[in-house]
Amino acid sequence: MVSCMMASDPTSSTRKPVLGVSVCVWRDGKVLMIKRGKAPSKGLWAPVGGHLEWGETLAEAARREVLEETSVDCDIVGFSQLREVIQRGSEAIAGYHVVLAVFAARWAGGEPKAGDDAAEAGWFSPADLGTLPLVPGVVPYIEATRALIDAGV
Repeated sequence: MVSCMMASDPTSSTRKPVLGVSVCVWRDGKVLMIKRGKAPSKGLWAPVGGHLEWGETLAEAARREVLEETSVDCDIVGFSQLREVIQRGSEAIAGYHVVLAVFAARWAGGEPKAGDDAAEAGWFSPADLGTLPLVPGVVPYIEATRALIDAGV
């Protein structure tokens, strides 16, 4: 969901928040989730996400990240909301500040295969989410995207 996207010097006064995307892809009432294979949040489950590349729109980044991390193709349904993730650091630990544009999407093809930062990938019903070790705070964002999908947006 978030990669260590920051200036190399954690004490630098030039560090700034980084813009990224988070995507909840829905298929038959289940959401696509990945188990993070890298820090931060290694070993925890989250929607697909990542950074924005120069020159791409947020929606393009969302679709690209889903393809890179899971081999699943999706149709972006719409923007849900912003999610801000701040991990304050110390002198020994850098920390990070990421603002994620959260998108709802529908499955368009492909089966989940872990790739890029993902250690695992799969479809989960909302009831299954309570059994997974999740990245803190993701459930309200997942629910908000489901509301967009259910509304037929």
